[in-house]
Amino acid sequence: MTQPLQNGWFTEVFDQQGSAFSLKITEKLDSVKSDFQTIDIYQTETFGKLMVIDGCTMVSTRENFVYHEMMSHVALFAHPAPKRVAIIGGGDCGTLREVLKHDGVEQAWQIDIDEQVTRMAEKHFPELCESNNDPRANILFDDGIKWINDCEPESLDVIIIDSTDPVGPAEGLFAVEFYQDCFKALAPEGIVVQQSESPLYHSKSIIRKIHIDMAEAGATSSHTMPFPQVIYPSGWWSCTLASKGGDATSFRIEDAANKSFRTEYYNAEMHAAGLALPEFMRRDLELGD
Repeated sequence: MTQPLQNGWFTEVFDQQGSAFSLKITEKLDSVKSDFQTIDIYQTETFGKLMVIDGCTMVSTRENFVYHEMMSHVALFAHPAPKRVAIIGGGDCGTLREVLKHDGVEQAWQIDIDEQVTRMAEKHFPELCESNNDPRANILFDDGIKWINDCEPESLDVIIIDSTDPVGPAEGLFAVEFYQDCFKALAPEGIVVQQSESPLYHSKSIIRKIHIDMAEAGATSSHTMPFPQVIYPSGWWSCTLASKGGDATSFRIEDAANKSFRTEYYNAEMHAAGLALPEFMRRDLELGD
């Protein structure tokens, strides 16, 4: 829930947890109402530009690298040789940019239902869209659930579910039926990664259910990777990996340590650190209860 701008501050209130996040705004730059949602762009005092969708903070210039790098490199280095990658959602194109830093990727598809998210990113966050013209990039504006359902079996190596919160247009991206379609589309040793909300707020509910649903859908292993995300509720976020026939906690550590591209957050040590979970998450995710 968004509060009206008060004395130049944008505030997103998270009623369920009695918390809020605010940024000082210098001006509102743009706004568009698509067929699916309302997208607003603000200029902030210290975080650069801010994209807000239906009142929820999505991406800012200053901190987006953490989310985009963890949503992409963790999964790609967890796969033995990723060549075919699908991004479901991800309309701001930041995850696509990170995926295409991997020379071994031959084709990447980004499927977002709302073209206006990408158009606003191209206009206000061009640095996130710098790989949009890469010949390996296929940017589609379509229903990601249907697109995955229509995929040829075993035609993808990695599926990145870069979705908004599990409400409205994104609700179906957290359903066990969708995960079943993902595992059908994945080749052996394939990886699916889902953005999985706040460990502090959602480990007993959303995150736990993702693990249960992934196992029902066919995952042989799953693991949640926590990471900081300043502009999201609680300031702490996560992605959850699941493997088809492999171990979601293993990764190509030497390749990650010797990566040929620049990152701001991700490295082999941060990947390894994410394999350790806080005690409360170990308890909350103990699925034998």
